[in-house]
Amino acid sequence: MSQVDALYREQAHTAAVNICATVLPMAKLPAGLKEAYDSLFEELLADSDAQFAEAWANLPASASKLLPQSSFHGFYIASAWLQLSLIGQQIAEQADSDKAIDEQEYNGIYARIAKEALRESVRKIKKARTDRRLLNSMRHVIGLA
Repeated sequence: MSQVDALYREQAHTAAVNICATVLPMAKLPAGLKEAYDSLFEELLADSDAQFAEAWANLPASASKLLPQSSFHGFYIASAWLQLSLIGQQIAEQADSDKAIDEQEYNGIYARIAKEALRESVRKIKKARTDRRLLNSMRHVIGLA
């Protein structure tokens, strides 16, 4: 997905923010975390390696019809944001106890986060086919219910 239109972008961003706002105070994020979120959003929305597009295309029809593609993209991005927050917290805790953090360990962090977040998002939407409570919960946090 090399180009996304403004409406798709807005819907994906709104879904991601709505989901994360249930856990994080999105309006009060530290500047560094906001920058990381924005950077990750742009990278995952651009989908330059086509991982999201491939995962969406490979979803069973019964799963892909549950949510609009843009909302599912936002769901995936929110999952990545939350994982980024957890990893950031772990890094900060490690920095407090050990000043010498090996930078090599964190190279490619966005790629690892994206891969895991996509795998988890696909698993959840597939499960939502038979779990109405999960589907309703997903639709509610995205802002579709």
